[in-house]
Amino acid sequence: MNKLLIKKNEFIQILLGVTLLALGINWFTSPLGLVTGGISGITIIVKALSVKYLGFEIPLWITNFALNVPLFVVSIKQRGFEFAKKSLWSVVLLSCALWYTDFLPNIFEVNGDLLLGGVFGAIFIGLGVGIVLRTGATTGGTDMFAAIIRFINPKFPIAKVMLGIDSLIILAGLMVFGSNKAMYAIIAVYITSKIITNVLEGVNYAKAVFIMSDKNDIIAQEIMQKIPRGVTGIKANGKYTGNDKEMLFVVVSQKEITKLRNLIRNVDEQAFVTIADVREVLGEGFIEDYTATL
Repeated sequence: MNKLLIKKNEFIQILLGVTLLALGINWFTSPLGLVTGGISGITIIVKALSVKYLGFEIPLWITNFALNVPLFVVSIKQRGFEFAKKSLWSVVLLSCALWYTDFLPNIFEVNGDLLLGGVFGAIFIGLGVGIVLRTGATTGGTDMFAAIIRFINPKFPIAKVMLGIDSLIILAGLMVFGSNKAMYAIIAVYITSKIITNVLEGVNYAKAVFIMSDKNDIIAQEIMQKIPRGVTGIKANGKYTGNDKEMLFVVVSQKEITKLRNLIRNVDEQAFVTIADVREVLGEGFIEDYTATL
């Protein structure tokens, strides 16, 4: 039963992800001619060229499906069906999403503004791709093509292969739509990558604090009573003095960091404090449902 619920949850997430991705393409990048790489970039180029040279429009969803079919055939032949099964769902759903979102009116009035359209397109695409990737699936396209090349020649790093492929697609977009739109597309790519990273790594930011003080016991008690957060004592050795000391470690939310800083200062103004950003925290007082991040 749990497996069925997990599968259902993954399906809903993939459906939501591809819908957001398709909206980003149909509402923003495609109408504005912003080629941001990937198979979606190729679909935008094919759509524009078909109108120009064939006199009719080849829909985005047809190109997306047609380009991904041979990639899946090769991928399944290389690694088996289990490897590509989840991604197959996302690609089929993405093609469907590119079709049905084309009928939805754009509620955002960008009025041909390339910067505004690029930013909003990047937000939708980044959220969509990030949600799909969190399920362990992919949207097919360049990442699958890169995996195929890597399988043939393991010396090629996937990240560099994907960068090379996407760069060629953006270059093709430059030749079709001009350098002005290509520059805005690059801005959109940067924003998209940041949003994908945030979705994958989590947006439940916190602060990890390391404290070195001669009054550790008092500081620890103050933290546990007044914030309150758990504190861990870690054995440390000062290499300059050669003395063994204890270092306190505590994780707090962003809104608690000022209170913690003032608390430490009130106990020991000479305390050595290191504060680091934490992307995601799992456990008591933070995210206690581990499945919420899957």
